[in-house]
Parts: sequence; structure tokens; C-alpha cells
Amino acid sequence: MKEQNPAHPGHEHHEPLVETMGEEFTELPDESAPGEPPRGAKGRKLTAEQIEAHWLKNVYRGDMPQLTWRAMLMGALLGAFMSLSNLYVGLKTGWGLGVAITACILSYAICQVLQTIMPAMTEFTILENTCMQTAASSAGYSTGGTMTSAIAAYLIVTGHHIGWIPLTCWTICLSGLGCFMSIPMKRQMINVEQLKFPSGIAAAEVLKSLHTKGSDATDKAKSLGIAGFFGAIVSWCRDSGKPFPFIIPSMMNLPWTVGGYPMSKLTLSFEPSTIMIAAGAIIGWKVGWSMLLGGIINYGILVPKMAHIGAIDATKLGYREIVRWSTWTGASIMATSGLFMFALQWRTVLRALSGVTDIFFPRSSKVTDRLAHIEVPSSWFLTGLSISGLGCMIVLKFYFGTTFWMGFVAVAMTFFLSIVACRATGETDTTPIGAMGKITQLMFGVLAPSNITTNLMTASVTAGAAGASADLLTSLKTGYLLGANPRKQFLAQLIGVFAGLAVVVPAFYILVPNASVLGSDKWPAPSAQIWAAVARLLANGFEALHPTARWGLFIGALLGILIPTLERLFPKYHRFIPSAMGLGLAFVIPFYNVLSMFIGAAITTVLEVKTPKIADKYVVTVASGFIAGESLLGVAIALLAAAGILGG
Repeated sequence: MKEQNPAHPGHEHHEPLVETMGEEFTELPDESAPGEPPRGAKGRKLTAEQIEAHWLKNVYRGDMPQLTWRAMLMGALLGAFMSLSNLYVGLKTGWGLGVAITACILSYAICQVLQTIMPAMTEFTILENTCMQTAASSAGYSTGGTMTSAIAAYLIVTGHHIGWIPLTCWTICLSGLGCFMSIPMKRQMINVEQLKFPSGIAAAEVLKSLHTKGSDATDKAKSLGIAGFFGAIVSWCRDSGKPFPFIIPSMMNLPWTVGGYPMSKLTLSFEPSTIMIAAGAIIGWKVGWSMLLGGIINYGILVPKMAHIGAIDATKLGYREIVRWSTWTGASIMATSGLFMFALQWRTVLRALSGVTDIFFPRSSKVTDRLAHIEVPSSWFLTGLSISGLGCMIVLKFYFGTTFWMGFVAVAMTFFLSIVACRATGETDTTPIGAMGKITQLMFGVLAPSNITTNLMTASVTAGAAGASADLLTSLKTGYLLGANPRKQFLAQLIGVFAGLAVVVPAFYILVPNASVLGSDKWPAPSAQIWAAVARLLANGFEALHPTARWGLFIGALLGILIPTLERLFPKYHRFIPSAMGLGLAFVIPFYNVLSMFIGAAITTVLEVKTPKIADKYVVTVASGFIAGESLLGVAIALLAAAGILGG
């Protein structure tokens, strides 16, 4: 979709910029692809100052309503819901799925419903939707993701919850640290270097298509609503204990055996879950078939053999007992592949580190001064970084028993690793949060070799802040393409953090009342399992593992290195080489979840081949509806059950 030049209210207040640039901007093409930097006459590459001036003159929408009271209120409410959704999905799958695109579609759908109910209400602008999406995705990534990884892992290894006051302070400090760290990166990575941030481009295109008058936007909104309603019905029938008269087909208790063990004990069954099918639709075919392959190898071949030789207790056979053994292979594959792929991106790392001086000492120019009134000021960065960084150090010291100097090292490492993570997101659309966390875990495995708590929580600083930074930059890329005010978007991001925090902390305590539910069929919590496994390994050493688990750890590490190497050596056969992340994930979630995700990936692949236009139009929308409907009602059912209002 080609980007149009809209009318930009407010431009009349700016003086002409052309004479300061040394090039006539009327020669710049309007048809440049979304996310591509503009070119000058005869295709000449523009300077950083010229690119910024072109954006201010031709893209920035000036005084168009953006961070309005209604946008802030709806963004906060949507952010609260998105944080619950991400908490639910994270505890189920270990991943955060499609938050930016889902938030775009949900924000638009909410606006349409409000305008239908209240016809006198003026239409929401595209920039108001951008602020709502920014707040919602901020809440989802910066709060729910932290809970389902390091915080849940802390509960696993210690057996008790973090108190609500330190947990609230911890979440605020981590999210704030990530937000404030991204301030100097935005100007360099988005304005100057024009990194793509593909998810940011996709979100901008979705918002533009939704705000284009026509049947497409209406069809997408309807399909979102229908999918959300269907996902909610599935959640009710499966989880409420009071299903509707019809029964959703289920194969949870098949009578057959594999290797002498009931299939249900091996999790070789099917559970109706639209959220897993939707997740498969989003992750794609390669990861989908890789997960199925890993699931068959693990649950169909290895687990029965391990039960026979006693590596897995056959008398307690079930998902929880299986994952105690299989986690080591899966975690090894994912951790080593993430770190190795990160090492293969050494050029990105060098560019990130070499760009540090540009981040802190940008070249002064008239254009830079002109953008100062809409960019986030450096004073906010210095103040916010000092407060949130010191806050992390204080919580680490007084609650987790980590010395101040170790806390300072964790915050300092986090800043540099966040730069690398944000650049990786900008170039590849993949945020290596796991790899960033593992680097910190390895570092503190040396600095505090037997302290599991320090190992987990210092790594939590890196992973939490890196994720929040990358998310904000992705949202700022969306705003950059749509002509939004970056300072107002930053405020929307902070609003989202507090909105998510208000619901996700109490919801986590209610959904996860104790450590025993983590690693169960209900809450597999694969991300937390991996974090806990790495921390224990670094603290206790290999001797604590069963010999077969040690072999699994070793073979998994080899596979984690071999698979990315094969992808580099044989790029033409990339689609035939399994995904290391998909293969490893199949060892830490139940097979019935693996099967559902494979089904979703297969359906999407068939649609993309047979009806590409329909797939392009509906796959993300319908998947977003499934995720929102099932996860939100699933959280509601769990909360009602915890309160004793609903059984089952």
C-alpha cells in the first residue's frame, strides 16, 4: 500500500524549511515504500537533517487530535485488558503474541462500537487510535511478559510469591527503565537510520487500512467480533464447568496407549483451544511443523523410553512429571540457538555499540531544534533513567539481597543490551529478550555463582527493560509513519504501563495462587520453566541432573548451534530446516498445545496458497479475535473460580 500525503493541520505555524536544507523537497517522491527513507532528486540519499525536515514538512500531522482524554481513557482500559490477555497467553505458551496488531484492531473496533452507541460522538482520528494502540501494547509487553518469565520462575525456585509492594515497585521500575532507555535511541534508530521495525510498519498499514472508508474496515471489524465471540464460547465450554448444551469435540481421554502408557498421560491428545490455533496461525508454517516434529519426538518416542528406564517417574506420569525431564533439552535448544543467533548478528551488535555516541551526542542543527518541541526531551531521559535505575537497585538490595554494586552492573548491562535488542528488533523484527536475559544470567552465574535469586532478578532487569524499549520503538515507528507526535506517544506508553500494572499484579496472585500450579496442565508456563532451569543449573551444576537429562542438555546445545548454522550454509533449503525455537518449545509445553498450534499454522498455510487475498485480509484479524475472546473470558472464569463464584 502506497503512503499518501494527507492534509496536515498545523503546518501553517512552521516556517519554510527548504532553504536550510540545500535541496528542493518538491522533488522527493511521495510513493516511497512504507518505512523506506525518502530520496532526493535523481535518487540521491538525503542527510539525516534533510530526512527529518522532510518528515516534519510532509508527514507530521501537527495539531490533529492524538492524546485526548477519551484516547487516554480507552487506551488505559484496552491496556488493562491486553495485559490480562498477555498474562494468560504467556502462562499457556510462554510467548507474547501479536500485541501491536491485535491492539490496533481492537482499538479501532472499540471506537466503532462507541460511535455506533453514541452517534453524536466525533469520529476517532487515526492518531487517537495510534495512542490507544501504544498504551495497550505497552501494558501487554511491559507487565504481562515480566510476570510470566522471571517472576513466575522466582515462584518456582523459591516456592513463595514476591510481596505485592516490592512486586509492584519492581514492575514499575522495570517498565519505566525500558521506556526511558528508549528515548535517545528513537531519534537515532527511527529518524536518522530509518530502521524498519517491520511490526511497526505493519501496524501503521493496518491502521491506515481500517481508517480508509470502505467495506474492508467494516469486514475486518465484524470478523474480529465474530472470532472473539467464538473464542469466548470455547473458553466457557472448556473451563467454566457449566458448558452450553452442545459439546465441543475433545479427545482428552483416548483409550489407546503408546509404549505401554495411556496417550492421555503422555499429553498425546487434542484440547479445543482457539487461542492455540490462533497462535499457530501467527507463528507460521515453519515453526508450526517444527513444533509438531519436536512434540512427536519428545512425547511419542523419548518420554515412554525415559519412563521405562526410570528417568521419569512412571507412577506419576503426566505433563508435570514429563516436563521435569524434558525442560532441559528444550531449554538447551532455545537458549543456545538464541545466543548463537545473537552472536551471528555481530554486525548488528557492532553497529549498536558504535552508534552509542550518536545517541548521546547528536549533531546540532536547525532541524534538530525545530523537532525539539515534539521529541521527548533529554531531561526526561536523564531523570527517568536515574529514578527507575535507582529503584531497581533498591528493590534488588532490600528485597532480593543483591548488593548495590551488582544492581548497578545489572542496570548498566541492561542499557547496552537494550540498545542491541532494539537494533535487532529494528532490523529483523525479532527481539532477543531470551538471549539478553541469558547473557545476564551467565554473567551473574560468575559474579554470584550459587545465588539463584540474584541470577533470576538481575536477568529480569535486562529482559524486562529490553522488551519495553523495543516495544516502544516499534510503536514509535508506527507513529512516525502516520505523522504522530512522539512525545505524546511516549506519554501514552507510560499510561499503558500503569494501566497494565493496576490489573496484572493482582491478577497474577489470583491466577497463580502458589508454585504448584506452574508447570501443570492448566499453566505450563514454559518461559518460567526455562528461566528457572537455567538458574538452577548455574547454581547447582550438572551433577544434580539425571544422566539422560544431561545428555539431553548436551544434545540440545548441539542442535541449538547446528540448526542456525545449517540455515546460514544452505539458505535455499531454509524451509526444510526445522526452527530451533519451535523444536525446543515442543519439549516444554503439552503435546495437545503443540497439535493445536500446528493445526493453526497448517490452516493459514493452505489459505495463503489457495486464497492469498482472503488470508491477507482476515488471518491476523480472526486470530486476534480468537486470542482476545478466549484469553479474556478465560481470565474472567479463572478469577470467578478463585472467588468461589464459579465452579470447574
